[in-house]
Amino acid sequence: MGRFSDTITRELGRRQVGWFFLLATFAYVVPLVLADYPYIDDNWRSLSAGMAWAEQGRLFAELFYNVLTFTGAAPNIFPLPLLIATLAMAWALTSLTFHYFRQPTMACCLVLLPLWYNPFLLQNLSYQYDGAPMALSLVTMIFAITYRHPSRNMQWLVPSFLIALALGLYQISLNVFLGLCCLELLRAANDRLPWPQWGALIGGKLAQLVLGGLIYAVTAYPFMGNDRALFVQWSAHPLLQIDINIARVLEKVLLLFHGGFIWVFAGLLLCALVGAVRLGSRVIERKEGGAKRLLIGLSCLLSVAVVTLLVSGVALFFRDFNEGARTLMGFGVLLVLLFYLGYLGLAPLHERLPLLLLVPLLAMLSLSFAYGRVLTVQKTFHANALYNLGRDIDSHPALRQAKRIYLSVTYSDHWLPAAAGSFRQLPVLHYLLNTDYYMLAENLPKVGITNVILERERRNATHVGYQQFPPLVETPSYRIYLIGDYGFIVMKEPAPIKALRW
Repeated sequence: MGRFSDTITRELGRRQVGWFFLLATFAYVVPLVLADYPYIDDNWRSLSAGMAWAEQGRLFAELFYNVLTFTGAAPNIFPLPLLIATLAMAWALTSLTFHYFRQPTMACCLVLLPLWYNPFLLQNLSYQYDGAPMALSLVTMIFAITYRHPSRNMQWLVPSFLIALALGLYQISLNVFLGLCCLELLRAANDRLPWPQWGALIGGKLAQLVLGGLIYAVTAYPFMGNDRALFVQWSAHPLLQIDINIARVLEKVLLLFHGGFIWVFAGLLLCALVGAVRLGSRVIERKEGGAKRLLIGLSCLLSVAVVTLLVSGVALFFRDFNEGARTLMGFGVLLVLLFYLGYLGLAPLHERLPLLLLVPLLAMLSLSFAYGRVLTVQKTFHANALYNLGRDIDSHPALRQAKRIYLSVTYSDHWLPAAAGSFRQLPVLHYLLNTDYYMLAENLPKVGITNVILERERRNATHVGYQQFPPLVETPSYRIYLIGDYGFIVMKEPAPIKALRW
């Protein structure tokens, strides 16, 4: 027992820290690898080995797959990209640990792990195609923070190129860089960085950010479609739009705080408050004048506020606001902030107390495995739905030979009764899954049906002409109509899921 206690409290070397993060990061993605579920966009990408990232301003995501597959397209090679991204993340977290702590222990490693154990990042990692570029974008932003070089030019240029690379992989990762810059200010206050160096710290990060944005503007940004770069309309109450977006994000984040997670995060917040008080006392004890100490204290308070706002961050300013979990990469930085303050509060009391940070990490790891099982249930449901729909079409020659079959998508929260219990206990799982449809048109070619396309015009015969004809096929989930040479698949609204008792 004594040897184990010494192991978890003694200083770790870089290799030991690297092995810890390697095991921890792989543990978090194991459920996704085992589920092996093609998630939303993965269906059409795998069908055509398609890319279409450059027009989203993500040129380097295309180049990543071109290099990795030795082709000019993107054939599906999952889980290789995710495994590479996970390995890179372990490397990045190792670098960040030694950036934050001169003599890291096991507890120090726990402080940085929430960047990967971010519950909302599970949706990013669910994409068999997009997951790896998103994760690598996060990795690149971390290295932009940790890079150090004696040459001032290199210290500005290399992080700037890394920022541009990260933006070209996934623009939302900018929230992570900005959040980590705020944490740099808190770390500087805790380490009592001399006042004259504060200007260099803030100015250096601003210079890296501006230069990185300029590099991105002349590399990946020109390929972006015009409709992808629209911001909120400044002539139509922009502050109201942003306020509404913030409320929607808060509503989604609160889904995480349910059941035991409330108590876990309440304990984490309490520890963080103790750490904040200790950090504040270190600022007050500084030898600089009162005005300088006040500026440092205000900088710390502003940093906490900005990190909180950066949970969604730049996504709040887009006209077509996306409230999906994949845009909440900044929540990982907020968790790191709480863990860092919690560490500052617990470490002076006893060297083993910071190991209490393991409790929220285990809760998030448990959530990952619960989500993996839900993905498996969804995969089973979709396989059965695909088989039934394919059989119904294939068994009717008129449908098989139809020029087009239009699929009318009906969105509902009740398509997956097998996961109702999990959704009830952990509401955030439904938000993470986000597959509120019965079937996608891109799935049908998997069973040899190639004449089904998504209905995009709501005034066509699917909605106004089919009612005068009896359905050719009717099941509890859908009806199929045939009008001349065209078929129409109309989904039924599923009934609300009732609690099952056995």
